[in-house]
Formats: sequence, C-alpha cells, structure tokens
Amino acid sequence: MTPSHGPLHDPSPRSGNRWSDLERPPLNAAALRRALVLPGGLWTSLDVVAATGSTNSDLAARAGALSEGAVLVAEEQTAGRGRLDRTWSAPARSGLFFSVLLKPRVPAERLAWLPLLTGVAAATGLARAAGVDMSLKWPNDLLVKVPGPQGKEERKTGGILAERAGDDGIVVGLGLNVTLRADELPVPTAGSLALANAVSTDRDPLLRAVLRSLEQWYRRWTAAEGDPAASGLQEAYAAGCATLGRSVRAELPGDRTLTGEAVAIDGGGRLVVARANGGGREAVGAGDIVHLRPAD
Repeated sequence: MTPSHGPLHDPSPRSGNRWSDLERPPLNAAALRRALVLPGGLWTSLDVVAATGSTNSDLAARAGALSEGAVLVAEEQTAGRGRLDRTWSAPARSGLFFSVLLKPRVPAERLAWLPLLTGVAAATGLARAAGVDMSLKWPNDLLVKVPGPQGKEERKTGGILAERAGDDGIVVGLGLNVTLRADELPVPTAGSLALANAVSTDRDPLLRAVLRSLEQWYRRWTAAEGDPAASGLQEAYAAGCATLGRSVRAELPGDRTLTGEAVAIDGGGRLVVARANGGGREAVGAGDIVHLRPAD
C-alpha cells in the first residue's frame, strides 16, 4: 500500500492478517481520532494504514495538501528510515511507527531543536504511560534499560527522523519498539518497552500519550519563538540526555572522528565535546555518536 498515491484509509477488518497475532491487536483509528483530533488542537487529521514503505515519505509527498498537525500511523513499515539512511524494520503491530507534519514559525536556526523536542516529548509521555524510565542519546535515539547477564543494559528502543517537506513543512517520524521479543531484535543493541518491563504495552494509550506530550512541548517551544532556554526545552533535554557526562566518540562527516567527554548541549542543539587530553571543546552538529565504555 502506498498512501501517498491515493486516499489514506484504515486497515480493513476483513484483512486476512488483521488479528493474526492476538497479542498485537490493531490500533483503533476511530478512537484515536476522537481522543486526539480536537477543535483548537494541534492534531488536525489522523490516519492509520496497514502497511507502507515509510510514513515520513508518504506524509512528505502529501505535505502541500495537508494542514499542520496531520498524523500518519502505519501498523507496519517495510522501508522505514533512520538517520544516516539506516533502515528500521519490525514485525507488524509490534511498535509505533508514525509521522507528523509540523509547520513551525520559528527562526530557521532554531529548527534543529525539533527532533530533540520530539525526543523529550516521547520520553516524557512514555515514562507516564508505560512506566519505563527512558533516556535520550544525542541527537535522536530513545533508550531503555533491559535486564541482561551483566545487569541492566542500555538499549535503543526508538529513533526520530526529521525531514523538510514543501516550502514550510517538516515531517517528524518516530519509530518505537513496543512488544518486540528478544528473538525478534534486529541487532543485539536494540530493545523494546516489553523487554524493559513496561507496565503497559497497549499501543493506543501509548500513542495518545506521546502525541499529547508532543503537542504540549511544541506549543511551549513555538510560543517562545523556538527559544530552547525560554521554553525549558534545553534544560529538559539535558536532564534526560544519557550522552552528557559520558566518554564518546563522534564519527563526523569527512571520515573525521572526535573523542572526548560530552559536556553540554549548546543553544543550537549541538553536542559539546571536550577533547581528550585537554584539547579544547568542539560543538558537534551532525554525526554518529558512540557511547564508550571505560575500556574503549
């Protein structure tokens, strides 16, 4: 199904695999609309599709015809994308895979905060709804702690990707592993809310919690004209960021690497790294960050 080439619609109740996994029931699109698409609210439409390649691509393709606040959710993504063109895939109905269309009226230099804002909103909403302590890996990964042979291990359970769409739109996508089992993990470093012993893995209230939290943070941030300090976003991100205070290796464009301690998030949303051996500080705006263990 490619909703960007036709009308969006809900999964058919006659679909042969709609209830194929009773532990993973489908989302209730009508109930989600009633709860989230409200007069005066940010969310203006919400569609659920059975499967698609990428909700980000589909929503971006239709951005010119949609109002701010459009939400597209897929029960399964077959070509989900993360940062640096990495793929994101998971079994049908095992997670939350959705994108939102936003049109923030803030100075261009503050737009880099939007994926970080989404991380704060998702972590806040999921901590309440799932009862799981979540942390953020700069710039846009969601981490949980999963019991392992050496004690609790930090695992990635979600990722965020923001892309421009049309003249004034930004599509922000979020993929979150909810009920993924250990034998379904795509890589050993992945996790899920279920593996982190969440008190709830019911995706309907989890999605509501994330979108409500995202609306609250987005309104606060845009009301402050995107100012991360005035809106409280910079402080909130730093408080929940597992990268700060850690030894890291930043793999930067141009095959350059930077090793040191992550010491701050600056006003532009960049990660400030104090180079090892007293080599000064550098603000990293783009790159892949590796959390180093003491022996690395």
